Amino acid sequence: MVTVRYFAGAKAAAGRGEEQVSAADVAELRAVLARRHGPALDKVLSVATLLVDGLAAKDPETAIPAGSTVEVLPPFAGG
Repeated sequence: MVTVRYFAGAKAAAGRGEEQVSAADVAELRAVLARRHGPALDKVLSVATLLVDGLAAKDPETAIPAGSTVEVLPPFAGG
């Protein structure tokens, strides 16, 4: 299991700030979250940056070790 933490628009789309998910890599995590929360979160995930234990995970094959924290950061506006 990994902890997924949502911020800003991702939090609104998921309807929660945090949850536990079972996923082996970034691609699986995105698929699980999209199935669980529907098209609104899927859209946010398509543009969000995912941080796995603080490091940006740009490759869908990036492994997510059990016990990791994944932060979902949608693009932010402002300065």
